[in-house]
Amino acid sequence: MIGTETLSRVIGHDVYDESGDKIGSASEVYLDDDTGQPEWVTVRTGLFGTKESFVPIRDADLTDDGVRVHVAKDQVKDAPKIDAEGHLSPEEERELYRYYGMDSGAGTGRTETTVGRSDMTETATTGRAGTGGMTDPGRTETAGRRDTDAGAQGRPAGRDTSGPTTDDAMTRSEERLAVDTRAEEAGRARLRKYVVTENVTETVPVSREEARLEREPITDANVDDAMSGPAISEAEHEVTLHAERPVVEKEAVPVERVRLDKETVTDEEQVSDTVRKEQVDVDGDDPGGRR
Repeated sequence: MIGTETLSRVIGHDVYDESGDKIGSASEVYLDDDTGQPEWVTVRTGLFGTKESFVPIRDADLTDDGVRVHVAKDQVKDAPKIDAEGHLSPEEERELYRYYGMDSGAGTGRTETTVGRSDMTETATTGRAGTGGMTDPGRTETAGRRDTDAGAQGRPAGRDTSGPTTDDAMTRSEERLAVDTRAEEAGRARLRKYVVTENVTETVPVSREEARLEREPITDANVDDAMSGPAISEAEHEVTLHAERPVVEKEAVPVERVRLDKETVTDEEQVSDTVRKEQVDVDGDDPGGRR
């Protein structure tokens, strides 16, 4: 079970669902006003973590990789969209309880529990914990008690025009888009070789012997050979003829080396989202007739 003493192991770490799939990263932890224990965590999801969804961590577990909650990733994706403004209203919390099928409190049975908020460090109070480990000066409530002034709505000092913690100026804020890139696997290229068969035709010169009849007259040089046999007889003389035939032999020889390489190609993509900003108007009557 996660307590206020282990919030540093929650905020900024990865959040996984009950199947081990990563949901996003933990942004802020909300504490129950009555028990002072962590009740909700806002998880940054979507492209570049621009969306925040409320996830119950009452029964969550701490792991070496981050936090494992007992809900599904798709369930968080479709959770009610509630602005994380430092404090949940009773209506907003009831809506979250209904969506996740939870009871209305950690052993109290209440359905209108107001939940505090924790940013970076642990705290034992139920207000909003700042990055320095001190309770927000605009919040003075402890477990089981809520103030009704402007500080009880989760406003830091000096940011409003009413209440005991304000000054003579108003801070105007606006949202900015923080766009970055991340490397992810887009596909794989494989290099493989396979055997194909094709017909190859080559022209090869071949030679052959043919029989040719030659006649020569009787001369003094060959008269002895001509008269060596009987005067009249039958005889045969045989000559062996030769011819060349094509002979095909195949051998495997290396012809080239082939490898896969990578190159980086840079494209441009447009990313758009809605941002909010505060405007300041002057309202009042000028003694000179000007407004």
